Amino acid sequence: MKKKARRRASKAAKRGKSGGAGRKAALLRRAQAAPGRSATPKRDGADEAKSTVRRLRLELAKARAEIEQLKATAETDFLLDILNRRGFERELARAIAFIKRYSARAALLVLDVDRLKPINDAFGHAAGDKVLKAIVQTLAGQVRASDVIGRLGGDEFALLLWNLSETDARAKAAMLEQAIDQLGISVGGAKVQTGASVGVAILDSHSEIRTALEQADSAMYARKAQRRHEVA
Repeated sequence: MKKKARRRASKAAKRGKSGGAGRKAALLRRAQAAPGRSATPKRDGADEAKSTVRRLRLELAKARAEIEQLKATAETDFLLDILNRRGFERELARAIAFIKRYSARAALLVLDVDRLKPINDAFGHAAGDKVLKAIVQTLAGQVRASDVIGRLGGDEFALLLWNLSETDARAKAAMLEQAIDQLGISVGGAKVQTGASVGVAILDSHSEIRTALEQADSAMYARKAQRRHEVA
C-alpha cells in the first residue's frame, strides 16, 4: 500500500511540473500575440503634434504664395508687363501716404498716345500693340528704377516720379513727349509715327488719389489741344 501511495505521489508531482511548464509557455505565447506589443516603439503624441504643425505651416506658406501670385496677376497688364490701373492706383495710394508722413515730393504724369486709332485702323490691332510696346520701352528708358509706370487703359498711361520739383516734372514731361514723337516704328514694311501728350500733377501732403489723377488728366487734355494747335 505504501509503495502504491508513493508511486501516485510521484506521478502527481510529474504532472504538476509539466503542467506548470505548459502554463508558462501558454502565457508567453499570449503575451507575444497581444495587440499593441511590437518591437518598434509607438510614436508619442508630441511627435505627431509637431509633424502636424510642420505640415500646416507648409500649407499656409503655399497658400500665401498663391494669393500673392493672384494679386500680382490681377494688377498686371499682360500685354505690356506693367501695372494696370488697379495696380498703379495701389502704388499711388502708398506714395501719397508716404508723402504725407515724411513730407516727400513726387509728380504724377498722365500720358495719352496720339494717332493710335489711325494705326489700328490701317494696320490692325497687332500693329497698335507693337506701338504700345515701343512706347513702354521708351518710357522705361527715361525713368529711374524707383519710379512707377502703369497703364490706365487703352492708350493712356501714368507715371509716378519721385523727388521732382514742378519745374523738373514739366521738363521730364517734355522729354517724354519728344522721345515718343521721334519713334519710328516699322509695321508691315512701313514706318509709322506716333506721339504723346503728357499732363503733370504735383503730389504733396494734401493730395488724394482721385483728385491727383483728375488734375493730371485735365492737364494732359489741355496739352493735347495745345499740341494740335501747334501742328496746325
